[in-house]
Amino acid sequence: MNSSILLTLLMLGIIIMIHELGHFLAARMFKIPVSEFALGMGPKLITYHGKETDYAIRAIPMGGFVNIEGMEIDSTQKNGFNAKKPWQRFIVLFAGVFMNFILAFFIVLMSNFLQGNSQISDKAVIGEVIKGTNAEKTLLAGDKIIEIEGTKVSKWNEISQVIKSSDKKEISVKILRNEKEIDEKIKLTYLEKEKMYIIGIRPSIITKKYGLVEGFKVSLIDYKNLFKAILDGFKMLFTGKVKMNDMTGTVGLVQVVSDVGQNSVGFVIWLTALLSINVGLFNLLPFPALDGGRIIFVLLEMIGIKINKKIEEKLHLVGIVILVALFILITFNDIRKFF
Repeated sequence: MNSSILLTLLMLGIIIMIHELGHFLAARMFKIPVSEFALGMGPKLITYHGKETDYAIRAIPMGGFVNIEGMEIDSTQKNGFNAKKPWQRFIVLFAGVFMNFILAFFIVLMSNFLQGNSQISDKAVIGEVIKGTNAEKTLLAGDKIIEIEGTKVSKWNEISQVIKSSDKKEISVKILRNEKEIDEKIKLTYLEKEKMYIIGIRPSIITKKYGLVEGFKVSLIDYKNLFKAILDGFKMLFTGKVKMNDMTGTVGLVQVVSDVGQNSVGFVIWLTALLSINVGLFNLLPFPALDGGRIIFVLLEMIGIKINKKIEEKLHLVGIVILVALFILITFNDIRKFF
């Protein structure tokens, strides 16, 4: 569990860092001063004093922020945030979400290029012997099945066909191992739940590396599917199909990471991409205090509707209180479910 906690914090740290880096780079592009770039909340643990910006890691591993100068109501700073044109402020606000989307696509793209396209081989070659089955005593991964009960076998799907037609609980199998033919007697394993007999073997997996164009196309499709899954989740939340008790926060995420991490590192990598899109879309919601809430006011200004800054700031303050309360509620719910 300790490793899952560290892995969760690392995942969230990367996602938040990339998000805040987007705001930071966009602010610097428009020469807006940035006094602090922080990961986490609360007291400072580590601080590096740069030429114009302090880079800090804070005690509470929750969120992070970029302190962009000139966002205060009464700020008159020459190059501050409020002094910039609306379209420039829009880019600064949207840059964090944009970077989350870019991070997710980069993860999907690199994952596909490195892992390739895995397909089940149709050859009668054993890829894995299932633990706990009788076959584990005699068969090995890499063995090629060439005959079952006197019937020649060359394709994987022929194995189950021959076993079903023989209607025996123990079968004779001829395999090819290290260029030698070996005859074995294998007692089939009965699956109580499925009410069926099996040898207890899985096919081999063939991995094909993607070319540049093909890999990019496949990654776009995978990325679109991840995006759709998150949007469907938000839709279910807003329509009441997902209840508050079903929501998971940082504490619950540790258990999710622990579960998927047992299957494969690849699952954790794809979960990071999913979370990055999730964080991006969540921040894009038109809710006060979130990037999306601030973007709404900038868009209104761009079409000539200017909202009083004091009213806007009060709305953002209320939004922060609601978000903190929501975070506490979800965390409490995670802890309750855990115990």
